Amino acid sequence: MKILAIDSSGLVASAALLSDGVLIAEYTVNYKKTHSQTLLPMIDEIVRMTEQSLDELDAIAVAEGPGSFTGLRIGAATAKGLGFALQKPIVGVPTVDALAYNCFGTDRVICPIMDARRNQVYAGLYMFEGDRFITLREQAVFAVDELVRCVNDLQRPVIFLGDGVPVYQKQIENMVTVSYSLAPAHTARQRAGAVGALAQIYYEQGKFCSAEEHVPVYLRLSQAERERKEALEK
Repeated sequence: MKILAIDSSGLVASAALLSDGVLIAEYTVNYKKTHSQTLLPMIDEIVRMTEQSLDELDAIAVAEGPGSFTGLRIGAATAKGLGFALQKPIVGVPTVDALAYNCFGTDRVICPIMDARRNQVYAGLYMFEGDRFITLREQAVFAVDELVRCVNDLQRPVIFLGDGVPVYQKQIENMVTVSYSLAPAHTARQRAGAVGALAQIYYEQGKFCSAEEHVPVYLRLSQAERERKEALEK
């Protein structure tokens, strides 16, 4: 089984190719460049370096959200375009779930944090029981203090990761009362390899859709939509 996975939900742009559960190639860039400039060239480079044909893919996996509205649209458009062209199904993987999956096998509670601005984060709470990936709190929009309360209530050691950690590190240091650690650099941000690994599980469970059916998951209104709503309510 071959899966092409992409993640452009945040600052990181990442693409990966997995074959029968093996990560064949992964191209990840965490730099200030527009995903529309980088994502397709990254995919092209992976295909060229691995001498693979996109026609051989079984599915295309994409981090479906939440995250940057622009990044999610670019990822969805790329996945849908490839899906239409190749007649392949799309496996949408929740962004926060994929982030948590970076920490496979840890005995700590996993708390991925993505900065949603306005003192809010996209986050969830997860753990592993052996190889089983368990969702304690589904990905959602949290106020930072609300998320910290959820973490403290679990009364278990926790590991934090994601681009929201450096933004809200002071609050974590001051408010978290349980033992905690911060994920190291190689697991602390989005990786398409994790998206692809979860996508294979979802695909085998029948959790996929057509390119036409796939839509991003935003979890909240965009800034433009919020401003329009506020203006209409005045």
